[in-house]
Amino acid sequence: MTTRLDLADIQGLVARGYSGLPHARFTLFAAGRPAAARTLLGLLLPQVTAAGPFTADTAMQVAFTAGGLRGLGLPDRVMDGFSLEFTEGMATPNRSRFLGDEEESGPDGWAWGGPHGPAIDGLILVYASRADRLDERQAELSPQLARAGARVVATLDTLERLDREPFGFRDGISQPLIQGLPKAAGAQPPVAAGEFVLGYPNGYGQLTDRPLLPRAEDPGQLLPPDQAGSGAADLGRNGSYLVLRQLDQDVGGFWRYLTEATRRPDGSDDLAARDLLAAKLVGRWPSGAPLVKAPDQDNPGLGQDNDFRYHDADPVGRACPLGAHIRRANPRDSLDPQPGTAASLKINSLHRLLRRGRAYGPAAGPGPTGLYFICLAANLARQFEFVQHSWLGDPNFNGLYDDTDPLTGYRHGRGATFTAPGRPVRRRYHGLPQFVRTRGGAYFFLPGLSALRYLAQLPGPGPSGPRTG
Repeated sequence: MTTRLDLADIQGLVARGYSGLPHARFTLFAAGRPAAARTLLGLLLPQVTAAGPFTADTAMQVAFTAGGLRGLGLPDRVMDGFSLEFTEGMATPNRSRFLGDEEESGPDGWAWGGPHGPAIDGLILVYASRADRLDERQAELSPQLARAGARVVATLDTLERLDREPFGFRDGISQPLIQGLPKAAGAQPPVAAGEFVLGYPNGYGQLTDRPLLPRAEDPGQLLPPDQAGSGAADLGRNGSYLVLRQLDQDVGGFWRYLTEATRRPDGSDDLAARDLLAAKLVGRWPSGAPLVKAPDQDNPGLGQDNDFRYHDADPVGRACPLGAHIRRANPRDSLDPQPGTAASLKINSLHRLLRRGRAYGPAAGPGPTGLYFICLAANLARQFEFVQHSWLGDPNFNGLYDDTDPLTGYRHGRGATFTAPGRPVRRRYHGLPQFVRTRGGAYFFLPGLSALRYLAQLPGPGPSGPRTG
């Protein structure tokens, strides 16, 4: 079945990560009064970049929290069409335990998005080809925020986009190819568009739940019709959920641990063993070469290689350990049902994430180094939260005994264990410290452009529940 995406109505972040715009800045804002929120949205609307053909040297995207949508005037009966994860927010106690945001990563200590900080209504993402162009766009944005009476909660500066994440490994290689986007042409098989964009069939051939409203409440017919034929107006169509998390990375601690764990008996450093262990934790070499194809040493010629599976090539993980980060985040054909078959790949496709993160660090301002993790999904529970909890955070993932993700997994107050299968026996590394800590986070909705136009002209606030970030 051919899927035709309405690219003119989808925000551009769904179609591209803006690799050609290496400079970015993210602004978290609180809009205050509903009229102010709608005024701000009206000012931003002409600047929002769509997913169609793109040649500009800057781009802007706009997303809202559940509290921000309520503040714009959406009534509870419409808000109930959004997912529970989105409307409750990321920082509730139960969700924090589920996601592993505890102790040092707990929301009480977050720089933004936590339960005791200011409410966040929305997110503005600005991208530019040059640093001076980014500053120009941000300078234009500031008076627009002030004019609408909005307040900046946090400004998230990023490093110039390179092809490496802060630990030093090539990033962004394994991305799902989405049915209906030009990049997916010829991909066998691409991931269903409805896994990332609401209002289109998902991997089950169904339309994911989304906010609908009576046609009479859209007299200007700004919104597309419900494709299920209910006659309702579809506020969710062409939109996506956006996850934003600020993840501090202890780069020095990561490499110190690896150096200590691979010292020779005489106490000297074994840099080759250190680099191999680093690759085994990640699942790729720093160049990006996958361990499945380059098990013993880095091969930069394979740096962009994403054409591999696990079951036949490396079933027990002697090349790429079963608990390696990329094998958890994207198990490919290695899990039930029927590992090594199309059935396993099909299940895997139901848990994919479209990643759009950017790094930050001292070069972008004082403070630590890390990643503003951004991903897009149509089903927060089945995609982001499942991967975070059941693949990255599960100590028994793929038959393991007591190993969480070696990079991002929560340590439960003690060092983690990492198992590297080998001949004649496996090697277990103990005491892995917490290399990544959560410092902020929120769930957003990235509406389609028709939905943005509808939200900008809402007449006033409806009954609303508590605002959540």
